[in-house]
Amino acid sequence: MIVVKVVYMYTPLCGTCQVASRMVDVLEQLLPTVTFERQDLNYVPDKAIEWHIESVPCLLIFKRGKLVKKIYAFHSVPHVYETLRKLAE
Repeated sequence: MIVVKVVYMYTPLCGTCQVASRMVDVLEQLLPTVTFERQDLNYVPDKAIEWHIESVPCLLIFKRGKLVKKIYAFHSVPHVYETLRKLAE
């Protein structure tokens, strides 16, 4: 059963998103029990409205199907890792 799911929202022309994408690559390797999904916001504008996304990059964190946290400032891999690890416990 998937407990924690992360949806990474980005746009291809966003420079910060390119850095964040590499961070998400690392997080996927470090957290095999967390499901990761990537969505280009240009193709899912309805989701931006539904989830009230203010900017990209954005990590939407769902626990048991419910949106529990949004992260806009990734800071570092360890910072995001600790947030996700705590939710996945």
